[in-house]
Amino acid sequence: MSVFAFSPTIYRPHFAVSPISNSSYHGRRRVTAQFKETEEAPTPNPKQEEEIKPLQAPAPSKILSPSIDIDIKKVVQKTAGTFAPRASTARKNPAVPGSTLYTIFEVQGYLSMVFGGALAFNLIFPSSEPDIWRLMGMWSIWMFTIPSLRARDCSKEEKEALNYLFLLIPLVNVILPFYWRSFSVVWSADTLAFFVMYTWKLKWLQKLE
Repeated sequence: MSVFAFSPTIYRPHFAVSPISNSSYHGRRRVTAQFKETEEAPTPNPKQEEEIKPLQAPAPSKILSPSIDIDIKKVVQKTAGTFAPRASTARKNPAVPGSTLYTIFEVQGYLSMVFGGALAFNLIFPSSEPDIWRLMGMWSIWMFTIPSLRARDCSKEEKEALNYLFLLIPLVNVILPFYWRSFSVVWSADTLAFFVMYTWKLKWLQKLE
């Protein structure tokens, strides 16, 4: 009996692996990087790119046009010049600023305002009943203060303020007692109107600034 030596053969499967070239590898990296950038890049919002402009309030429109304002001034000047006391002659007003007559009229005007206030508040000639003294105190600014100040050779602005007051104060003195029957309150309203008108026409606030 012959003995045959048997050497088993082990089968090992062979797979051919193709090597990856550097060019294709880097190309894939570039495509992957571009894909990531596309995903991560936020979508531009056109509203965010627009500049937010601050809202500008429209310029306040004038209540009165220049022509209407001039017409009102002419009516007030003509009415006050017709009914307010004025010089009986056409000569130049001697009460110019700096003169003694100018000072007398000015002091007389403000003293009559203070004296009228004392009468309206029942401090002089006190009475428990409405009388002629308190009524005169209530009308003192219109009867004495404004005519005394208008008698001076004052500026155009002050003359215009006095013309307005000559027409405004009678309206206040007639209408206000229907709501508040008090001599002192009416005098206080006249005084307030006086200084408000002077502040407006003579531009006292602008001068202080």
